[in-house]
Amino acid sequence: MGATTLDHEVVIVGAGFGGLGAGIEFTRQGMTDLAILEREDDLGGTWHVNHYPGLAVDIASVTYSYSFEPNPHWSRLFAPGAELKKYAEHVADKYDLRRHIEFGVAVQRAEWDDDGQYWTVHTDDGRSRTARYLVTATGFLSQPHTPDFPGMDTFAGKIIHTTDWEDGYDFAGKRAAVIGTGATAVQLIPEIARTAKALTVFQRTPIWVVPKIDFAIPAPVQTLFQKVPLTQKAARLVNTAALEALMVFGVLHFKQAKPGNKLAALLSKAHLRAQVRDAATRRKLTPSYDFGCKRPTFSNTYFRVFNQPNVTLQTSPIERVEADAIVCADGTSVPVDTLVLATGFNLWDTNFPAFQIVGRQGRDLGRWWREGRFQAYEGIAVPKMPNFLSLNSPYSYSGLSYFTTIEGQMKHIARLFGELRRRGADTFEVTEEANTAYLDRSTKALDSSVFYAGDCTGSRSYYFNQHGEATLLRPSSTLSTLREMGSFPLEDYTYRAAPVSEPVTAPAPTA
Repeated sequence: MGATTLDHEVVIVGAGFGGLGAGIEFTRQGMTDLAILEREDDLGGTWHVNHYPGLAVDIASVTYSYSFEPNPHWSRLFAPGAELKKYAEHVADKYDLRRHIEFGVAVQRAEWDDDGQYWTVHTDDGRSRTARYLVTATGFLSQPHTPDFPGMDTFAGKIIHTTDWEDGYDFAGKRAAVIGTGATAVQLIPEIARTAKALTVFQRTPIWVVPKIDFAIPAPVQTLFQKVPLTQKAARLVNTAALEALMVFGVLHFKQAKPGNKLAALLSKAHLRAQVRDAATRRKLTPSYDFGCKRPTFSNTYFRVFNQPNVTLQTSPIERVEADAIVCADGTSVPVDTLVLATGFNLWDTNFPAFQIVGRQGRDLGRWWREGRFQAYEGIAVPKMPNFLSLNSPYSYSGLSYFTTIEGQMKHIARLFGELRRRGADTFEVTEEANTAYLDRSTKALDSSVFYAGDCTGSRSYYFNQHGEATLLRPSSTLSTLREMGSFPLEDYTYRAAPVSEPVTAPAPTA
């Protein structure tokens, strides 16, 4: 690489597993002048922000982890959230990333300087930093959604969003309400139902739930994983194969493998029938859309909750919120003193991207996506955005474990920066032609997916953006993703050397 006079070689935004993976890969590439900017007060991303009761992975831990950094000490097949947080800390320490992380720093915008060929990153503390390369690792689920029902500001009780949980909050004697029935709610609702005097679950869209084959991992097995790593690799392979079958055949190739999709739906319906006694309640809990339109989840306790006398399922839409109640469209008034918002995240309006990014020729990434089509070459690069890599992008999420996506992107970074070194270049930019070809391939491949070949009417899935396109998932298998990310055509990028210039430094912090 050419000599740099900037504040940093690389600025990475986000210290979750995506940002840590990028930090590891850039370090492997010999780039040690990194700044990892994290808006929270600690690392771990979603596993730091979320700590509500019942939090656990919904992908087996042997798969939901870096393949190159296995953890032999998971306590359960589906580890509790605290263990994922501890694992993130272990990774940061082992790969010496903590010294690069700045906590409590929220990025507001970033601008590309085409003359100097660098990025200026502005943060909410009034500072700015210059860097040759900018990487966003802000996650897919980082911008919480708060509903704006009429009267929300008049509610006199306690409001808790699942991303801002109050540890130790006691639901005993409380008349609680949970709004939302996504994956978070499926984990949380059984915990609240244990002690709440009354719990009303407000469901807008039911979710497909399948049995969770979970168990404690005995100490001898953990010791075996530690002493014979191949055994844990084998466990990872088996679990990955099962997830691959569910994702590739049940979701991505719905048109060709419709019986497999229907079998998954029948499994969920049988699970529901076995756990919920009341037929009317079962009907309300049964999705009307095809399996896979909305991310399914695993639980052995969620359905059973609705047999409890203190739990009510409410499917009439919320009309307004009052000081001590929620009023539904059918006229039902539900007394509430504790309101829990399990309302998910805003992906397409505020998360892509999570802050303003302005590239070459003034291209505003967020505006470009929303006014046109959401797109990113190989789910990581964007035309007119030189030296920019977005780890949470359209058509990037591969498989059901986020770590497939992360490790594929690490392979892409290694190949791209290897070519920069070979050419003696500093700047890269994906071509419009390569980006368009990838978008066309992805769109065509998704034609046979459940999103377009199935019935997703009424699913209200975050897989679909505001244009009605399912642009989140990369339509290829895990093996294909990893292979393609490590072997993309090098001519899909243009390369150039950065100019030699006087030092470019950020201004001092403002008062």
